[in-house]
Amino acid sequence: MELAAVATNPLAILKPTIPPRLYTLEEYLRREERSVEKHEYYDGKIIQLPMAKFNHNAISANTITAIKNAARQIGKRLLVLSSDQQVYLPKLNFGLYPDALVICEKPLFWDDNEVLLINPLLIVEVLSKSTGGYDKKGKFEEYKTLQSLKEYVLIEQNDYSVESRFREEPNLWRETFATDINDSIHLKSIGCTISLADIYEEIEFQPPAKKKSR
Repeated sequence: MELAAVATNPLAILKPTIPPRLYTLEEYLRREERSVEKHEYYDGKIIQLPMAKFNHNAISANTITAIKNAARQIGKRLLVLSSDQQVYLPKLNFGLYPDALVICEKPLFWDDNEVLLINPLLIVEVLSKSTGGYDKKGKFEEYKTLQSLKEYVLIEQNDYSVESRFREEPNLWRETFATDINDSIHLKSIGCTISLADIYEEIEFQPPAKKKSR
């Protein structure tokens, strides 16, 4: 009954919502270049990214180091980049900031500005309460539009949990999970194995909040 009342509220008719302004990609890039905060671009809409907590930042840095060290041990040359590198999805006209990404060939960009990367091989997202659901579902569907993408890695920041989704065929993804500090996870797209001990080095999980007694 409440939903029906809200839907027919005459005030909602008298005060229609104003659609947000849409920006061109060029306008967005000019704004982003001057901005202190990071924003992602969704086909005209500009969305500010939330502040990342310590565990999120530390895990991202640990993962980048672990991948680089693992690649060095097997003599493989990789380019591993942090969350400052933006990825552009041409099919959707989206500009997103992964927490880490890997390139195995010459970097390709959307234009001559060398800002919007379009050929990541592997993308890493560190999950949080506010963005975890989106990273697992919606953002994964968006990243899948990149033909270059072969692997998507999801890392929990409040528990030992790492998931890899590897593209075996255009529409077939194979999932691998690791949930123990003594486990390792093999990243098939780059032929490297990294340990959860390295990913979660110096990370301490906060105990769950106690429920208040009545």
